[in-house]
Amino acid sequence: MPRNLIKIGALCLVAVATTATAAAGTSPAPQAAALTQAPVVMRLSNDEFRIAFGIHAAQCAGKACRGVIHYRVDWKTENGRRRSELKQVDYVVSPRANRTIAVDRAYFDTAEGRHTTEVVAVHVERITCAGA
Repeated sequence: MPRNLIKIGALCLVAVATTATAAAGTSPAPQAAALTQAPVVMRLSNDEFRIAFGIHAAQCAGKACRGVIHYRVDWKTENGRRRSELKQVDYVVSPRANRTIAVDRAYFDTAEGRHTTEVVAVHVERITCAGA
């Protein structure tokens, strides 16, 4: 099985386990939406990446809510040229849970996939959360 599929499969298992734990009522006191850990970056090809965010939204327990993660990605090309891009990804929290996962698809290159690029850092700028 290719390494990328193993990574994505493992990420799905983490999401299921996280949702099951949240549904069991083991969550802390309500707070605004926050990340459960640092974003996970998965390389799929020379310039294609998936960036996964684990979201904890205790205020959504018992009701659905949704939001947007606004983030900045710092990346560089194989010749050392550095770039930064602002991106966003939507998420939805189920009414039976207070955690979810959001995965964004990203391509970073200056020459349409002809170079190998590297994600240097992912910085979350803001997370919004509102009732559905």
